[in-house]
Amino acid sequence: MKAIRILEFGGPEQLKLEEVPDPQPQAGQVLVRVHAAGINPVDAYIRSGAHVVKPALPYTPGMDSAGVVEALGEGVTRVRAGDRVYVAGSLSGTYAELTLCGEHQAHPLPASLSFQQGAAVGVPYATAYRALFLRAHAMPGETVFVHGATGGVGLAAIQLARAAGMRVIGTGGTEEGRRLALEQGAHEVLDHHAEGYLEKLSWLSGGQGADVILEMLANVNLNRDLEIVARKGRVVVIGSRGKIEIDPRLTMTRDASILGMSLINATKEELSSIHAALVAGLESRTLRPVVGREIPLRDAARAHEAVMEPGAHGKIVLVP
Repeated sequence: MKAIRILEFGGPEQLKLEEVPDPQPQAGQVLVRVHAAGINPVDAYIRSGAHVVKPALPYTPGMDSAGVVEALGEGVTRVRAGDRVYVAGSLSGTYAELTLCGEHQAHPLPASLSFQQGAAVGVPYATAYRALFLRAHAMPGETVFVHGATGGVGLAAIQLARAAGMRVIGTGGTEEGRRLALEQGAHEVLDHHAEGYLEKLSWLSGGQGADVILEMLANVNLNRDLEIVARKGRVVVIGSRGKIEIDPRLTMTRDASILGMSLINATKEELSSIHAALVAGLESRTLRPVVGREIPLRDAARAHEAVMEPGAHGKIVLVP
């Protein structure tokens, strides 16, 4: 099969298309024919060698994909050969024509969704769900501020929060991205390049601030978030690309909490619960993954450059 391989950590140029042996499923494992693979920023961090996770070299990157079950290992009962599935987590990497995963990592993909949409589910939707409900314990009626709402995680958070009865305010850096966030259910979307845009958030929330803030770029925004979070509000740090100085008194005056969030810390039980909820949302069509760009597998390096650029609008996927 064809697969992207990384022989050493470094820049996007390390992503090489090679011919490798087909993986074979062992007991409890599922082999999936990949029709689309999701690109996540964490893939780029791991590739660079800057992430806490450092796979043994060489390796095939990727955690998310969607396709058709090709073969089963002994003892697998949750899926059958020929099933349409989305894969959330992989044993062999998803930037390939075939991917190997544990039985618990393959989830039903409703016929109403394309494989490209299925590849956009895993990391973005599980991250948004865990941040909203397992870390922030967001409740119906609360105001959720998605600070960076136009990428995969941000759009997933908008759909999840809106379906749960929350008031959703997002931000985006482009007119196209802001329009997309509104289409996906945000009540209001602000331009985070505009001067004084956070003052508008305060006005929209009646001066109370946001009960929950999902922060995608904490090294730029965290101190600003603490200025507009509501009393007893929660800021969940989902993404950060550096350090920042904050004023801790802003947390004191509001009894506010800053919560870190990484999907790699989710337990197997949490992931099982998360994906049960996500499959239900996909089946009811309250969750609608948005694909922004499709890029051929051979151009994975270009996809890694694109996923780190500002102005995201939807998910980037690779197509073998």
